[in-house]
Amino acid sequence: MADSEPTIRYSERAGTPVLEVGGTWTVFTIRGIARKAEEARRKVGKRAAGVVDASKLERLDTAGALEILRLANAAEGAKIEVKTGQEGHASVFEVVQSHMAPTPDAKHENWITHWLEEVGASVLHISQQVVSLCAFFGEILVISLQACLQPRRFRITAVIRQMYEVWIKALPIVGVLCFLIGVVIAYQGVQQLKQFGAETFTVEAVGIGMFRELGVLLTAIIVAGRSGSAFTAQIGTMQVNQEVDAMRTIGLNPIEWLVMPRIAALVISMPLLAFWGDMTGIVGGAVACTFYLDFSFVQFFDRLRDQVPPWHFYIGMIKAPVFGLIIAAIGCYEGLQVKGSAESVGQLTTRSVVEAIFCVIVLDAVFSIIFLLAEV
Repeated sequence: MADSEPTIRYSERAGTPVLEVGGTWTVFTIRGIARKAEEARRKVGKRAAGVVDASKLERLDTAGALEILRLANAAEGAKIEVKTGQEGHASVFEVVQSHMAPTPDAKHENWITHWLEEVGASVLHISQQVVSLCAFFGEILVISLQACLQPRRFRITAVIRQMYEVWIKALPIVGVLCFLIGVVIAYQGVQQLKQFGAETFTVEAVGIGMFRELGVLLTAIIVAGRSGSAFTAQIGTMQVNQEVDAMRTIGLNPIEWLVMPRIAALVISMPLLAFWGDMTGIVGGAVACTFYLDFSFVQFFDRLRDQVPPWHFYIGMIKAPVFGLIIAAIGCYEGLQVKGSAESVGQLTTRSVVEAIFCVIVLDAVFSIIFLLAEV
């Protein structure tokens, strides 16, 4: 049998406003009742009802009772007298009315206070993240030392497979981007240095810029977006599917089986990728110089050999494995932090890329200061 429609009418008895309700008042039938109540109240004014006549109610639940009391303005703190024809309905009204409370005033927070709270929460979160990452690096170091003492624990096959993913497959994108950056540096160098009659110094600008900074930095940023995000997504998906928990259950250490091969592969691959990026960037600069300076390839590389010391190349190679370690560790760490859903995988994948690029740039600045002081 279908539920009857809820009815509502405001009346007056002996000078007391009365709210008369009937029909079925449940969570499924009270939708749109506010409009009916407004139409009924227009006929008697906006006074609050002092009495609720619920004798014609057929069915009632707590949602319906709450709505009836709200329409009678009980939420303002007034005690409403309810007349019902059934004892069960009276009990529902009594329970609901006893638990009603005045709506608290909206809290108007000072924007400065709110901003300071946001800054404090962000600083606390960052400090906790730094502590957790340091603990993760410590665990990686301990397991690495154990693997050195027991070489059989080192999974060569997994490292080679990861190297294929992070090195071989990344060669095209790294080569194309570094080549184009070499062209851009050469073009900008020629345009600016030509004003002083020093356009031949473009060769030094391309060589030092690619060897020392841009080659390894661009490679690290590409790897962070490509391989670091992949590490987080792969391990995060395993977390969601409870595969990591299953590994722990059977006595396998996820750090040893999932994290270490990825870190080893990226630490080995980053210098190789950085070298590839340096070479393609230099070739891009050489191609641009042949157009803008009327240099031949032989002249370009002769000047590069004579004027750019090998130390600049070594600086880039020293940075590369450190960048690889940071990118792989952050990617794996964020993957292990995934909890519960695919949405978490996406959020932490994004976070791992941002954190890895941020750390790479900060470390590059630190390296630049250290090497600058070493050269003085």
